[in-house]
Amino acid sequence: MQQALTPAAELAKKAKRPFPGSSAEYDAARQALLAEEIEFRRHMTRMVEQRLALPAGPVIEKKYRFKDEQAFEVGLLDLFGDKDTLVTYFWMYGPQRERPCPMCTNLLGALNGNAADIKQRVALKVLGRSPVERQYAFAQERGWRDLNFVQTVGDDYARDIGVLQPDGSEYPALVVFKRDGDKARLFWAGEMTGDMADPGQDPRGAPDIASLWSILDLTPGGRGADWYPKLQY
Repeated sequence: MQQALTPAAELAKKAKRPFPGSSAEYDAARQALLAEEIEFRRHMTRMVEQRLALPAGPVIEKKYRFKDEQAFEVGLLDLFGDKDTLVTYFWMYGPQRERPCPMCTNLLGALNGNAADIKQRVALKVLGRSPVERQYAFAQERGWRDLNFVQTVGDDYARDIGVLQPDGSEYPALVVFKRDGDKARLFWAGEMTGDMADPGQDPRGAPDIASLWSILDLTPGGRGADWYPKLQY
């Protein structure tokens, strides 16, 4: 039997301000916010548990081809290496783009800092439609040392996961696969689209793995409504 949880509002009463001198109004508002933060943490935990309990996803029957870090042609199952799980991020750096998407670049920069640790548990690959040499040239420019870039051979994969548009433009995609013997299955993929955005909000998925927005959400100005990262400042 699951242990009953202490109400978040009760737990929030245990908080102590890190600095003295706050007003009663600030204390009350901060305590109410802390209760919401505790509830949010609990909701995230339930969401993770629900994701882990997903039934077996579909077997990937199509024989997608890729070029790995050495530009050798490989299949999807080869991208797992010695791991049972494969995390992939498809980034917006197709042949038609002179430079990669700034937001993808921002996200991958942060991911690079954690990649060595992530790869202790799962395989992690960044997929793109540009030649693998072109992707690595940009990675070298940015000083990314721990990300592994893979080229999609042909556009079937990009079309099938819904990221390649008729005009050649792209969307990003986060897709997780699970090994099942000699086959690969879909485990989870981000499925929130722009038409699912709430009124007044910029389209985004959840969980939002971009640390940029997580930090800005902690600040007085928030993430803003008219600012995006750039490749250079």
